[in-house]
Amino acid sequence: MSKLVRGSLLLTAATFLSKFLGLIYLIPFNALVGTEGGALYNIAYVPYNIMLSIATVGIPLAMSKTISKYNALGDYATGRRTFKHGTLLMFVTGFISFLILFLGAELLANIWTAGNTDPSKGPTIEDVVLVIRAVSFALIIIPSMSIMRGFFQGHESMGPSALSTVTEQIVRIAFVLVSVFVVIVILDGTIATAVGFATFGAFVGAVGSWVILLWYWKKRKPHLDKLLERQRYDSERSTKDIFKEMFSYAGPFIIVGLATSLYQLVDLFTFQRAMLAAGYEGDSLSLLGAINTYAHKIVIIPGTLATGLSLAILPALTRTYAQKNIEETHQQINQALQIVIVLVIPAVIGIVCLADVFYASLYGLKDIEITGELLAWYAPVGLFFALFTVSASMLQGINQQNFTVLSLMAGLLVKILLNSVLIQWFGAKGLIIGTGIAVVIAVSSNLFRLKKSVDFSFRKIRRRTLLTLIFGAIMAVVIFIVKGLLGLFIPYETSHFGSIVVLLAGVFIGGGVYLWLAYVSTLLHHAFDGEVPIVDKLIRKLRR
Repeated sequence: MSKLVRGSLLLTAATFLSKFLGLIYLIPFNALVGTEGGALYNIAYVPYNIMLSIATVGIPLAMSKTISKYNALGDYATGRRTFKHGTLLMFVTGFISFLILFLGAELLANIWTAGNTDPSKGPTIEDVVLVIRAVSFALIIIPSMSIMRGFFQGHESMGPSALSTVTEQIVRIAFVLVSVFVVIVILDGTIATAVGFATFGAFVGAVGSWVILLWYWKKRKPHLDKLLERQRYDSERSTKDIFKEMFSYAGPFIIVGLATSLYQLVDLFTFQRAMLAAGYEGDSLSLLGAINTYAHKIVIIPGTLATGLSLAILPALTRTYAQKNIEETHQQINQALQIVIVLVIPAVIGIVCLADVFYASLYGLKDIEITGELLAWYAPVGLFFALFTVSASMLQGINQQNFTVLSLMAGLLVKILLNSVLIQWFGAKGLIIGTGIAVVIAVSSNLFRLKKSVDFSFRKIRRRTLLTLIFGAIMAVVIFIVKGLLGLFIPYETSHFGSIVVLLAGVFIGGGVYLWLAYVSTLLHHAFDGEVPIVDKLIRKLRR
């Protein structure tokens, strides 16, 4: 199995576990704070994510790309020097971003609540100020922590990033659930106070991640020092020149990292007003929370594969492109896209088929007819989120990073222009349609640029996509049969336990059918460079 596949699978497993934990903990979190708390939580994280991207200014991923490039040339000293100064820079930008968000919380709260001071009409100014300021503390340390991940990734060492990501999530979730339980159940506090503690969990989780990364640094430093001692080539570039180069990479990384937050920012400014203009008299804020907080957590799970791939492929593509090895560059691009197609498409189809029981199993049966339908509409967008993440990383690896800004801006402009109109036409689904159109435009632009830049052929990708869709359709039929048969005995539409049973049955039986078809047709082997160790081992055991 190639180094690219091993690295991407390691990061994918870590990211998946992190996202899965982030999804599962929402079950007790939702039970404690409800949709109102979920919406308030989302309001805090949108400006936080934007400020985090600004604080890091794209440097962690640019660091990965820079170190990979100079390592390929045998110049290890340049990478170490850049890492040292980059860490100091991240401490400074992180602290400045913390101050901006902390001090600007009241201004943002006034904008998003329209000056509301009546708790009966939704989150008040004080509530929003509290949760934004609580989450802002994480900005002090996360940027410098992220650059250390970028350093290890530049050396094509994905273990530190993987373990620190999982540790960060576990520590954060433990703090969130304990603190929210204490505030709501024991102290009988307000939802705003509980969500404030929940958002502060980002800082606590980051501390846990730092501990893991520092342990890895201490463990790996002797090996890294030996690379410096054996160095035979020096690019003779000053730190100033290296930073100029790195910042030329970094700008696009900021924009790409902001993609989802920018889409959700448009929703924050337009959704409530558009729903009122359309004559909707219900709680539109709860619908926004159902889509952008709860459903989004489900939709991005298939995209965890893309996150792992994008982090692994960036240093790999940078190395092969710097060495002008176009054949291997084509192979890496082809393999990464095939992995996304073969694994993400069936996952998205499965979520669409099981949307109602999926949402009900995690968040309860309340308004499931509405929330289940919204999840089914939103799920396909997850495929294009994944493709955008991977295609943007590929363009960055072949020095076409500036184009990713143009493609994202084109999609975002369409989102801004159409969002209110689509919401007034289609209700809450219009928000999803607007995001879907925006991401499809961005992905199509990226893939077209990829084809032109390295003369990449999509012929194999088209064949794999067609075969995947056929197997996905068979899987969908199997899932609906399973739901229909179990529905004769289990009232899953009115029973939370029944929803869980049907969900698990659909996932295991439907997913098993797809994996079997993909395995016997060698589709999995083509995607994973000829080897599928876990499945191969399982098949051998079953044949005994």
